[in-house]
Amino acid sequence: MKNVAIKLPLSRKSSRDVSMIQNMRSYRGHRLFIAASCGVAFVAAVWAQEARWSNLNRQLFEYYSAGRYAEGVSIATEALKVAEASYGPNHVNVATSLNNVAEIYRAMGRYSDALPLYQRALLIAQATAGAENALVAVALSNMGELYRVQRDWARAEPMYRQALAMREKISGPDSPDVAQTLNNLALSYASQDKADDAEPLYQRALQIYRDWFGEDHPLTAGCTSNLADLYRNQRKFARALPLYERAIAIKERNGGPENPAIAADLNNEALLYAAWRKPKEAEVLWQRALAIKERAYGMQSPTLIVTLENLGGFYADQKRYREAAPLFERALRISEKMLGADAAGLAEPLGNLAATYRKIGQESEAEKLETRARNISSRR
Repeated sequence: MKNVAIKLPLSRKSSRDVSMIQNMRSYRGHRLFIAASCGVAFVAAVWAQEARWSNLNRQLFEYYSAGRYAEGVSIATEALKVAEASYGPNHVNVATSLNNVAEIYRAMGRYSDALPLYQRALLIAQATAGAENALVAVALSNMGELYRVQRDWARAEPMYRQALAMREKISGPDSPDVAQTLNNLALSYASQDKADDAEPLYQRALQIYRDWFGEDHPLTAGCTSNLADLYRNQRKFARALPLYERAIAIKERNGGPENPAIAADLNNEALLYAAWRKPKEAEVLWQRALAIKERAYGMQSPTLIVTLENLGGFYADQKRYREAAPLFERALRISEKMLGADAAGLAEPLGNLAATYRKIGQESEAEKLETRARNISSRR
């Protein structure tokens, strides 16, 4: 299906397992040591602020996990203010909060807002803990991820490589942190269609996770799913399918058939079946993925967007435009609420819905959406 007026083709998005990406980790900083002579009241005040900062971070992680990014921004910003007031501007906990604000901005597509926060977090980590430490590696890895999602490969790879070398030195070549960086570097290569570079990294990461956690751990499942994505994108469907099914089985054993983590794998397995020209199987999987997300996160959660757009695109490809339109409408409404009415990320959902409206004869509505999409695209 093509968007004739503004030429924004329908996108099939592949949901990544967020546990595999350096997202929203709240790292424990060095605890403040309070000398006895400082008095009980001062100790209580400091620990009260410590508790408040930790509680804000927990709340932030809940919002992030549910895709409630717009609400998460205020929580992340408040946690940063508490950290700066409690520990001073150059404390390791401030670096953690800077990272968390940046992660929210990255998830919202506000990349220019995220970058200076990552950079400041990196400088604080280097100044407080030395040039080579775990927090510096985190900052480098997250900056690599920021560049990766912007398709800035030339900047992303050196960040990942530095983080990988640092983690291998700090934790050894077979640590879970090393596996995580291997996975993220592989994601970068896979995004560039460099399957020969990505595959051995996924394989190494997967073996590390198996050795540390066994076959039934969520990290093992996540890396298995990413390897399946690689094979699917190479159209090696017979190799990809059992990996998806293995990842889903692991997550079902860990969290039951309604485990929200399954939805990403169901979405990606549906992409496989759609490309394999097995539409009935694809439709069932997308419908199940959508139902799981709706029950887990609610009907208006941003976590629904990918599946809504993919199922809508599937119906459009099947010329089932009247079934596609309400899915695209929902995806647009949720995106507008999450990103704002004029965000750059709205150009594609506007275009998809406009093209669908034209197919069902709603020409005036289509023209309005196309005008909005053109205006947004012109401001990029």
